[in-house]
Amino acid sequence: MKGIEKGYADYISRINKSLDFMEANLQNQITLEDLAGAANFSKFHFSRIFQAYTGQSPYKFMMRLRLEKAASMIISNKNESITDIAFKCGYADITAFSKCFKDYFKVTAKDYRCLSGQKSNNYQLKRNMPQAEDVPEMYFCPESKTFKWRAKMKLNKSVEVKELSGMTVAYVRNIGPYDGNQEVFGTLRNKLFSWAAARNLIGGGDFTFLVVYHDDPTVALSEQLRMSLCLKVKPETKVDGEIGKMDLNPGKYAVARFELRGPEFQQAWDWLYGQWMPVSGFQPDDRPYFEMYLHEPVEGNYLVDFCVPVRPA
Repeated sequence: MKGIEKGYADYISRINKSLDFMEANLQNQITLEDLAGAANFSKFHFSRIFQAYTGQSPYKFMMRLRLEKAASMIISNKNESITDIAFKCGYADITAFSKCFKDYFKVTAKDYRCLSGQKSNNYQLKRNMPQAEDVPEMYFCPESKTFKWRAKMKLNKSVEVKELSGMTVAYVRNIGPYDGNQEVFGTLRNKLFSWAAARNLIGGGDFTFLVVYHDDPTVALSEQLRMSLCLKVKPETKVDGEIGKMDLNPGKYAVARFELRGPEFQQAWDWLYGQWMPVSGFQPDDRPYFEMYLHEPVEGNYLVDFCVPVRPA
């Protein structure tokens, strides 16, 4: 039985490597040979194995990632042309992109941008716009010599934009719905921590636990959402089985600290994107976002840094 479980875990790890390769190279032309090579599978069998584990062929999975990435950029990057976005998402032909986009989302890319703008405006109208006291206020922090924001949002402790260093993480991944599903989080966390504890990777001053989100939940189908629970490790750390390894790139992030309970996470994300982001002078950048857990929960209360990659609006 252990041999079967080991073989199953090894296949998951190898498929995850192909997914990591795909995500890192969406702007480039990717061949089946590239993906099979990343997973160390024969190209003749790779497609069947990939579909068995993800529910989609490599081509359809990659096309979905490209189109969902494009849709997210179309919404967030209002001043960028749809043609430029298409090129950044791996489409060399705008005609092909336009057809694929309409086939997938049932509207043209231009109409998608217009409709998303209308939905955003309607959302603001329904909320009767944030009250003046709800709007985050910028101030200069003499201790850190940076600008920060203070807000009256009760869950938020601070917000600042800063450069985060890159890091190597070991991860275990879930593909599928996860919102509010504590069982999914618990199962993945136990797998990751059991693996790490056996290798003396738990604890210490540099111990860092993160949850990385690879997809925009407002665009991607819930059954295809990817989430990785991660631990910071040294680059030379060896991984095996279901445990994969990837690098999180350095860059500029909005780092919002919240003290909250499990049911309040969505409220915190909504505030960060819906109230802080529009008045901050920044917009989301095209990289995964993550939660960084600062310590074990105390009586169900979490202290978490929500980290969103940003660039000037």
